[in-house]
Amino acid sequence: MAKEFGPKEITINAIAPGPIATELFMNGKSDQQIEMFKNMNAFRRLGTPEDVAGAINLFLSEEASWITGQTIRVNGGFI
Repeated sequence: MAKEFGPKEITINAIAPGPIATELFMNGKSDQQIEMFKNMNAFRRLGTPEDVAGAINLFLSEEASWITGQTIRVNGGFI
């Protein structure tokens, strides 16, 4: 898709979030399971919606006009 839309100066990118502290993610998980997810990334915490929004803002900015065909993993180095 990036090659198809590139001539129209449309970028095609994706965000792949890791564990994010949202109601949907937390629902049905025990405290032990949540701690396990926290310990599976470099920052030892769950991501926040704001963490994901920052990556989306990058893709929407002029600074990212040369980035296309990419998937950015917003996961704190999730292993």
